[in-house]
Amino acid sequence: MMARTDDIRKRQSARRRLRRETPSTVAVLADERDFAAMRRYPSFGFDDHPAYLRHVEGLLRALAARGTPTSVALFDPGEFADYCDRAGLDPDSPASRTRYIAEVAAAGGTVAYEGQPVARLLPRLVDEACRQATWEYATRLLARSGCPACGDDPGREPFARALRALRAILEALGGGTHHLVCSVPTESGAPLVAVLGAHCDDTGGLRLDEPSALLFCTVLAASATTEHPGGIVVRSHRPGRQDTVRGWSLRRGRTRPLDEAQVFAAYCTDPVTGEPVPPEPGVAYEAGIALDPGEDDGKET
Repeated sequence: MMARTDDIRKRQSARRRLRRETPSTVAVLADERDFAAMRRYPSFGFDDHPAYLRHVEGLLRALAARGTPTSVALFDPGEFADYCDRAGLDPDSPASRTRYIAEVAAAGGTVAYEGQPVARLLPRLVDEACRQATWEYATRLLARSGCPACGDDPGREPFARALRALRAILEALGGGTHHLVCSVPTESGAPLVAVLGAHCDDTGGLRLDEPSALLFCTVLAASATTEHPGGIVVRSHRPGRQDTVRGWSLRRGRTRPLDEAQVFAAYCTDPVTGEPVPPEPGVAYEAGIALDPGEDDGKET
């Protein structure tokens, strides 16, 4: 009897160890509109969004207390309904929601839970979901831009050109902390927007976030696939000096410096809505710098 009890305890202990090493993903309905969309399913079981978020936070804390590595994703009711339709699943089912969450986790766009309150987690989660959607759309544009019969990667040359253009811009700007925004219009109406922060020291050293740089270059490369002109705007900060804003137009993947008036207009326009944005006090608007012809020749093709 004692041997059997010890054997049961060992199996239970082994299962607990495995649970601690098995990651978990929690998908959350971030806003009231998405929450309302899910309430049409009787099996959903929640009727108050703030209370729902409190339950989500309690679940995250419980998983963390057990030592379970946990990531958080956005739950998109529209995408969930499309997923169920494609897979032949009943959307009014917890099992279908579980399968959808597993698909979302596999696709990326999740944020690691590190004990932060849900109120602080949700903005990061929305940003990450936007980054993931931007990445997927930009890569689809690049994939469709080449010749399928040629056998070459259609995005290779546009991406290499984008990388050269980014390097040329940062070298031209020189030392300082730079905030870059690349905006590329699309046929769907909403532009592709990528943001990159970079710090260049006076010796030529460069620090930047590699995933953000990859997304920035991908969006910049995607500008080669569209006839609609895009742009790059950079705000630079140097200690003891006034912040400066410069800009470049984008057409067919090529950069061309903007003059001061064009930079002002570009920086004071919301890239998503197209609405004017009030100019910031204490900011100088300067013409974009002509780039090294060896990096980007500025010719429109």
